[in-house]
Amino acid sequence: MTEKHPAVGKRGMVITNHPLASAAGAEMLAAGGNAIDAAIAAFFTLTVVEPMMVGILGGGMAHIRLADGRHIIIDNQSTAPAATGPTTYLPDPNATPGTMDTIGRKNAVGPTAVAVPGNLIGWCEALDRFGTFSRADVMEPAIRHASRGFRVTPYLHECVSDCAADMARDPEIARLYLPDGSPIRPGTRLTTSDYAATLRDIARDGPEHLYTGPLGIHYVNHMAASGGYITKGDLTGYKTITREPVRGTYRGFEVIGPPPPSSGPLHIIQMLNILEGFDIGDLGFGTTETVHLLAEVLKIAFADRAAATADPAFVRVPVEKIVSKSYAAERRSGIDPNHARSWSAEVAPETSAYTTHLTIADAAGNIVASTQTINSLFGARYIVPGTGMIPNNYMHVFDPHPNRASSVAPGKRVTSSMSPVIVTSNGKPIYALGLPGGLRIFPSVMQALSNLIDHGMTVQQAVEAPRVWTQGHALELEGGISQAVFDALSAKGHNAVRVGNVAGGMSAIHFHDDGTMEGASCWRADGTPIALGGGLARAGVRFRPEAGSSQSSNRI
Repeated sequence: MTEKHPAVGKRGMVITNHPLASAAGAEMLAAGGNAIDAAIAAFFTLTVVEPMMVGILGGGMAHIRLADGRHIIIDNQSTAPAATGPTTYLPDPNATPGTMDTIGRKNAVGPTAVAVPGNLIGWCEALDRFGTFSRADVMEPAIRHASRGFRVTPYLHECVSDCAADMARDPEIARLYLPDGSPIRPGTRLTTSDYAATLRDIARDGPEHLYTGPLGIHYVNHMAASGGYITKGDLTGYKTITREPVRGTYRGFEVIGPPPPSSGPLHIIQMLNILEGFDIGDLGFGTTETVHLLAEVLKIAFADRAAATADPAFVRVPVEKIVSKSYAAERRSGIDPNHARSWSAEVAPETSAYTTHLTIADAAGNIVASTQTINSLFGARYIVPGTGMIPNNYMHVFDPHPNRASSVAPGKRVTSSMSPVIVTSNGKPIYALGLPGGLRIFPSVMQALSNLIDHGMTVQQAVEAPRVWTQGHALELEGGISQAVFDALSAKGHNAVRVGNVAGGMSAIHFHDDGTMEGASCWRADGTPIALGGGLARAGVRFRPEAGSSQSSNRI
């Protein structure tokens, strides 16, 4: 049994983690726009209704498959300001091993935690290159919800509660989300008029309003006055990068996704290559044997990720080796089917679990799978005065220790686990999927693909199925994994622990041979699929009154 039900249609599919954002995307498709128009409308709306997860001052990755079969990766990840370097932050000697915590939380909260934003320019660039609507058209739903207000969800309330202590330090963000000193209650109508005004200016003037114009000047002046590192030169110098996707195969299916600095698809392909040497379908879903293999390939992937995956402009990433079948065979040979083992590598740098993802397709064959974020819940946990903008805290993703793959360097792009993946069969799309969840993103996508390909699950079953995760320490198991399997894994040497959920809400589309799209979202978030069915009237069809009657005879 699944907790949610899929949506099915032939004219388009929009899945986001908030119903109003899904509705904004669907509005674009219903008005004759394409998947790119819908995606950008949804993202701008998410900055209003899901402000804890994403904003125009964040960063991310967009994977676009055009109707002609081309795959375009737009990397609008945030970059380290020019004034930062490997010794800007001092690691906290009391921090938990593997975390990126620094003394004074300097890389986590406030202006010193902010990396150069890429979301706004990345979204506008995608719209200009591949969309059909204007900025004003796609931004209208977001402006409407910001100025008119929207109902606070229980999830937004819980997120405010989780970081209220930090938010209380900034009067601007506290005024909105901590009225009367307590977290804003579910059902409250929240209006963000300053942000609505900012969005109107951007709709009129474009991303230049931030990167070279008056909004940017206001932003860098605030940075200078509050100790932040971003300067005018950082904003004017920021550029997106269009990248070639990384590709691999699994049991005859082609898996396609963003390359480094996104580590996700690279290591999804690596893990699937290793699993290809086992009959996972015959071993069964959620069995001791299958979960043991999943845990071992996860540890292998994290070992390689920590050692080699980062911004390719700064670190040579051995992509060809990592995705090769021969390297997979070499790694596979070291797996002990009876005992858990450790794999050499330091713990991978942590990435934020608080992100958003959307998966959208139109009837013409355009597909967008895109993951975007401001990193932690509410990013740096303050609002740039008078603008409504919540900055990212992406500097917390860099390793504060020098001389490592993910150490801080001026202009360096953050490494992420984002995995907006599209799968093809015989050259035609069959699945598109992704989710938020930090280091748990790409292991979750890998498991969903195995659910679909090895276990023959429906797309709804695949996104909701119990997940597991480890990077070499505790083996996290969701509640759907049986107690007998839990005990057997412990006997094999795994440090098995129970968790409420692994990663966040996944969204996925299954493209059927007859042109039907089946969209699913899981119980781990407020995900909402909206499908377009029906269509226009047949050509030439119009009402014709009966012979001898008058038009007025049709009154009721």
